[in-house]
Amino acid sequence: MSSFDSLEDLSYGEEGFFPFSTASKPHHSTPHPSAITSAAAAASKAGSSPSSVSFEAPSLLVAPEINSSRDVERVMSNQEEGRRVVTWAPAEGGLNDDGVFLTWEDLRVTASSGKGGSLPILQGLTGYAQPGEVLAIMGPSGCGKSTLLDALAGRLGSNTRQSGDILINGRKQTLAFGASAYVTQDDTLMTTLTVKEAVYYSAQLQLPDSMPLSEKKARAEMTIREMGLQDAMNTRIGGWSSKGLSGGQKRRVSICIEILTRPVLLFLDEPTSGLDSAASYHVMSRIVGLARHGGRTIVASIHQPSSEVFELFHNLCLLSAGRTVYFGPAAAANEFFAVNGFPCPSLRNPSDHYLRTINKDFDQDIEKGHGVIPTAEAIDILVNSYKSSTTYQQVSRRVVEICKTEGRALDKKGSQASFLTQSLVLTRRSGVNMYRDLGYYWLRLAIYIALCLCVGTIYHDIGMSYGSIQARGSMLMFVAAFLTFMAIGGFPSFVEDMKIFGRERLNGHYGVAAFVVGNTFSSIPYLLLISVVPGAMAYYLVGLQRGIDHFVYFSLVLFVCMMLVESLMMIVASIVPDFLMGIITGAGIQGVMMLNGGFFRLPDDLPKPFWRYPMYYIAFHKYANQGFYKNEFIGLTFPNNQAGGPPTITGKEILRNIWQVEMGHSKWVDLAILFGMVITYRVMFLGIIKVLEKVKPMIRSLLTVPPEKSPQVVGAPSVEAAA
Repeated sequence: MSSFDSLEDLSYGEEGFFPFSTASKPHHSTPHPSAITSAAAAASKAGSSPSSVSFEAPSLLVAPEINSSRDVERVMSNQEEGRRVVTWAPAEGGLNDDGVFLTWEDLRVTASSGKGGSLPILQGLTGYAQPGEVLAIMGPSGCGKSTLLDALAGRLGSNTRQSGDILINGRKQTLAFGASAYVTQDDTLMTTLTVKEAVYYSAQLQLPDSMPLSEKKARAEMTIREMGLQDAMNTRIGGWSSKGLSGGQKRRVSICIEILTRPVLLFLDEPTSGLDSAASYHVMSRIVGLARHGGRTIVASIHQPSSEVFELFHNLCLLSAGRTVYFGPAAAANEFFAVNGFPCPSLRNPSDHYLRTINKDFDQDIEKGHGVIPTAEAIDILVNSYKSSTTYQQVSRRVVEICKTEGRALDKKGSQASFLTQSLVLTRRSGVNMYRDLGYYWLRLAIYIALCLCVGTIYHDIGMSYGSIQARGSMLMFVAAFLTFMAIGGFPSFVEDMKIFGRERLNGHYGVAAFVVGNTFSSIPYLLLISVVPGAMAYYLVGLQRGIDHFVYFSLVLFVCMMLVESLMMIVASIVPDFLMGIITGAGIQGVMMLNGGFFRLPDDLPKPFWRYPMYYIAFHKYANQGFYKNEFIGLTFPNNQAGGPPTITGKEILRNIWQVEMGHSKWVDLAILFGMVITYRVMFLGIIKVLEKVKPMIRSLLTVPPEKSPQVVGAPSVEAAA
């Protein structure tokens, strides 16, 4: 697109100057401030103040036979009473059938203030994004940039209310998995993986099975090099436990993962945060290249870009306190500010000037002409000027034009990898993460070894006396209750996995079932290790019943109980995502189960309502204790110290009379019930995730308010769950 470098490109009138273009080519130069200075001087000679200089915006030509989204400007010089007139001619060609046109009209978002009131976040925004272009959303911190992105992507929280039209290709439809991607402001990555591993695993999850692994690997490496990460390819991403990539490098890894499949609609929340000016330019150049050459629609919130990065943007949406200060070609923003009395000084970055002018956090005065005015007043001048300008009318007409020309519906293609591929890749990736993360299982293994040493030494060589009956029961209860209780120690690591799952799930990388399968199978080797090694130490130091079959059963029950606790914590994590609240909640649930598991209070003594029925049968400790007791006591005979009784007492009599164990079934039935509870808890986790994915859009649609001027029911596009 041609830039406006002199007064010859300006058009004077009474409604203000706002050159408008929808060209797909990036801007490579910005208007020189001297042009505005000359215009202001000419106006001053005419007896008007610089702020009163006004220009007439060219109209966007919309004809029935014109369907192109990429109109090219044609400057025609007409000498008419000293005025220069700019006219526009459309480019040849029709609407891009493969592109995505995103429009929003009178978009408003409010959030609950916590006192029954509401706080406006976005106030009546109207705009569009179209294929082959990058729309930059700029503004000071807290102006609503991320909220606008979330609203367009259908990711607003349930505590917000939304009104206005958001349409995709002129249709009210949901964003399809695989067709859109969202790079969040927070880099949620698996910290134990290297850059190459993270991108390659993601390529295996997203790219089709028909593509050979060698091509997937080549695609991953090419994307890494395009983002300038080739020197850090074998460096671990890093987190709290180890130093790894810088913040800027992590941001580029996040972008790499989302552009592997070249989505037709890409949302970027501050993609240059943490990057230096050179890296920012190269990253944004690559993103602009994706838009221009692939016909993709890209919407990015940006925080104070350099002048070189700013010149790459096609259109600019400038926000302040949730209101539109300017929407139009990025190269024309200089003229807009200048004609309203806020020209950009020479040698100053235009984006710095815009943000300084509309940032009212520090309430400093802004220069206007030869005087100064408060920032709030400057913002009001710009907002009102934009609303009364022909640019605003042209944007509205463009939105109407796009909406009238209904394009194709987005394909809900989802992840292109099969369920089997997803499960295998997630199992392998999760296994690598568990192996490298010391806090996931290795620290727990060390704690289990220490605890089992304590148990083994305290109950060492327990013997076969009558007093050993109570000691055996206490020792087995400790293993069934408190050792399995320690499984909640891995909850923080699992919460991090859930964050990664949430990001990748929203972008359609894989399904919920594949995640559950991958997490389950990857954890089995480590849980078996924790069950066998510490379990053997406790079992043989105490001197429990001899026989390898008894030890195998002991280890299996311990293994299943730990897997069951992890399954329970998965359910907690799906409902309470905060790890501190989750640990407290999980500990409370297990504490209640311990109380009515049949040890602290014998089953026959439990109150019948609630505690005996149904809580006693819901608590997994019931089946773990009974399995342990049957495995240990059946086949043993102890001396009887009770007066008037027989000289010996059998293990079955102990189970029936002392521990009140149900003897109608074998110990293997108790183990099978525990396995069934593991499967039930995992299926419950899957179901909760699926239900939440369905319910959240429903809640958001109920909280969505239709615009007053339109009877059409509206709402932000929501993300449906992939099968």
